[in-house]
Amino acid sequence: MGLYGLVAPAALIRPFGIAADSVAARTEVRAVYGGFGVAVGGALIWAAVTSGAARHGVLAAVGIALLGMAAGRLAARAAEGPLALYPLWFYFWVEAVGGGLLLMAAAM
Repeated sequence: MGLYGLVAPAALIRPFGIAADSVAARTEVRAVYGGFGVAVGGALIWAAVTSGAARHGVLAAVGIALLGMAAGRLAARAAEGPLALYPLWFYFWVEAVGGGLLLMAAAM
């Protein structure tokens, strides 16, 4: 997702009904979804090939971040009413399950 955000920022956010119709908007998507996503992916790859406290910290931090995103979707459901299955509930489950699995791995 991070690489896709760097290469095609407008296409990445289109399913959410957001238009990246300015240089500033595309830059923001590239930074937040692209650059940050690539950095988190790199940290997870590093955590997969290393051990120790830093590994557990990376797994816990990313797991908590994913659970925070899932919680934000639940808050949106409470504030806005029903949400579409795709992309909103699809990503809720990706974030909730992924976050839970990362926290379980961090505890090992």
